[in-house]
Amino acid sequence: MFFSNIKIAEKYNYLEEKFCCAYKWLAETDITSLSAGSYPIMGDKVVANVQEYTTILPGDGSFETHEKYFDIQYMVSGKEQFGVCKRDGLIVKSKDEANDLIFYEEPELSGTVLLEEGDLIVVAPEDAHKPRCQAGGPCAVKKVVVKVAL
Repeated sequence: MFFSNIKIAEKYNYLEEKFCCAYKWLAETDITSLSAGSYPIMGDKVVANVQEYTTILPGDGSFETHEKYFDIQYMVSGKEQFGVCKRDGLIVKSKDEANDLIFYEEPELSGTVLLEEGDLIVVAPEDAHKPRCQAGGPCAVKKVVVKVAL
């Protein structure tokens, strides 16, 4: 899946070497045997972060963006409703510059994508996203968030 606005669709090359390395790692790695943690793929330019958690109520999460990285969010097991909307016009709630995170107030309008086992979504810095949300109830999730440096 690829989510973008036509104004930035040509801004990024989603098939450049860094992205292809990430896709290959996701396809060829036995992620089910990996414990939660960080795994370098291409030095500090592409890093996989394996996460395990239980999904939360949508009201307990926040939309977020990143300045320095794309996210490739890949669902290993479980399912979640993944919130998406444009970053433009959102009201900043807080910033965590050390971890490249900006959190936002809940927008009036947004959408979601159902991520199930084997699904992925690529999120650019212009895309706000709200991960970890329940899809029909709490669910144990194993997910990889690959950080791809700009």
